Amino acid sequence: MADEKLVTIEVRDGVADVRLNRPDKYNALNPAMFQAIIDAGESLAESKDVRAVVLSGNGPGFCAGLDMGSFQGMSDSAESGSNAASGLLAKDDRPENHAQRPAYVWKRLPVPVITAIHGVAYGGGAQVALGGDIRIATPDAKISVMEIKWGLIPDMSLTQTLRDLVPLDVAKELTFTGRVLSGEEAQQLGLVTKLDADPRAAALSMAAEIASKSPDAIRYGKRLLEQTWHADERAGLALEAKLQTELIGSPNQVEAIRANFEKRAPNFSDTNFDEHLNKG
Repeated sequence: MADEKLVTIEVRDGVADVRLNRPDKYNALNPAMFQAIIDAGESLAESKDVRAVVLSGNGPGFCAGLDMGSFQGMSDSAESGSNAASGLLAKDDRPENHAQRPAYVWKRLPVPVITAIHGVAYGGGAQVALGGDIRIATPDAKISVMEIKWGLIPDMSLTQTLRDLVPLDVAKELTFTGRVLSGEEAQQLGLVTKLDADPRAAALSMAAEIASKSPDAIRYGKRLLEQTWHADERAGLALEAKLQTELIGSPNQVEAIRANFEKRAPNFSDTNFDEHLNKG
């Protein structure tokens, strides 16, 4: 499970309320924070009773990006000939490396992730926010792909997230300049889905609505879009048909039909779909 001091998780009615919890440092990313975010995401990936996730930051901002103390240590070690970045850039058999995982883990989660952005989301913080499926920000939030300021390129899975949100020329402009966007500007460009004065409350409300739907259809919906958005038409159409065939007649799909006809709230199960597939 996640380090309770750095990332907290509270699950209620199918919604995981995940909060970055290093408020005195604007939730900046140091090695311990990297690991705590990864642990949080991976623990939720295995949870059967989570139907939606809200990711936010405690304190005055969402996440200020790389902790400057860690950055200074990286610079000092580079000057001395050692490579402090090697641990962050290390990888296993998964596509992403350790530095990319705190952002990419949310994209890979089987359930929808809504990020709630307030204050600042700079550099790595912006990339963590972009890992969510939906982003809600305050109008005055400050968002920046800021790595250029430190002589770096964005390296926390931006190639897999920003490409789905903005045209290539916009991505280049943001990467080359590192300019700071307000929440309103970010929404106009497509980085932010919605604006709200209280993005966490709005995200929790949206997550509750999602959690009231069939958990099987929600998971399959995310899987369908993630796997086919950049695929060819044959792969996309084939996966639509495959997943829909598995859903039709499954217990939660039958419950959705019954609840609609009986004009009542559905009573979905988080486990019976797996049992249905195993029997099939």
